[in-house]
Amino acid sequence: MGRHLMLIRFSALGDILMTVPVVDALARQYPDVRITMVSRPYVGSIFGRLPENVHFNGINPREYGGITGLTKLFCELYKLRPDAVCDLHDVLRTKFLRYAFRIKGTEVHSIHKDRKARKQFLAQDVKSQQETSFERYAKALEKTGFPVDTSMMRHPLARSNREKKGVGIAPFATYEGKTYPLERMESVVKSLSGRGLEVFLFGAGEKERAVTESWEKKYSRVKSMVGILPDLASEADLIDSLEVMVTMDSGNMHLASLTSTPVVSIWGATHPMAGFLGWGQKTENAIQIEGMECRPCSIFGNKPCRLGGYPCMNGIAPDTIVNKVLELCR
Repeated sequence: MGRHLMLIRFSALGDILMTVPVVDALARQYPDVRITMVSRPYVGSIFGRLPENVHFNGINPREYGGITGLTKLFCELYKLRPDAVCDLHDVLRTKFLRYAFRIKGTEVHSIHKDRKARKQFLAQDVKSQQETSFERYAKALEKTGFPVDTSMMRHPLARSNREKKGVGIAPFATYEGKTYPLERMESVVKSLSGRGLEVFLFGAGEKERAVTESWEKKYSRVKSMVGILPDLASEADLIDSLEVMVTMDSGNMHLASLTSTPVVSIWGATHPMAGFLGWGQKTENAIQIEGMECRPCSIFGNKPCRLGGYPCMNGIAPDTIVNKVLELCR
């Protein structure tokens, strides 16, 4: 095995999953390079599906609080003896790790997020496509001496020759501005079920399980998968067997984008041209209200609606989503 390259990205889920097509292409392009991916433990099953020269190191940052904890974390990572470290996160925690590695003489590089460009994007009257996270990750890796041939990027969790049946819906997101109102999403579930389609509902946690299980009880051919599947890779396997996946601008959009299933994504406070659309997804399958002067109100959807009520989401008719799903199911 040749050089040892360590990559670091701790959160959020969608951002971690956006590294996967890039790391997959890197590993296949440089099979003699040992790649260690340092991230949160719950994504380990995903990286376990990548080429054998990719090794996963699950770290829970909460167990390494403060300077003392970060020093302990650095010592653990330094024992792995990477030849180069590439920080794909660029937050205070990873900046500390970069500094410590650099003091020890390890080659260190990091992603450039270009926050200035993001602010300019929010101010644009006519939105232009921004550099994607995939491109930013690839640029960071190029600094290590391993440029990624983006033509080698693929949907790494796609399985060939699978019979496709059913529709998946992941109705949740971290912020209200990124979440289609649940009463309207229930109308989507009811409509698709009434057309004879099997509907699989995705989410995490007890609150989301309560919602999805209530829909399962009310409508035929609807199945809640919350808390049933053992890990993210198993969830991706199910998604890969579906005809269409409906998501918010969320981690589930990026998980589905690792499979061969087309994704219908719903956008409110955020915008698909800001650089965070799922890998290989088509903008015509991104549902949004065009021409609203107030949107996107932020890059990450974490700001309150200044108009109140998030009309960017409430203005999307359930039939718009249903019709797009039916179009892709034909």
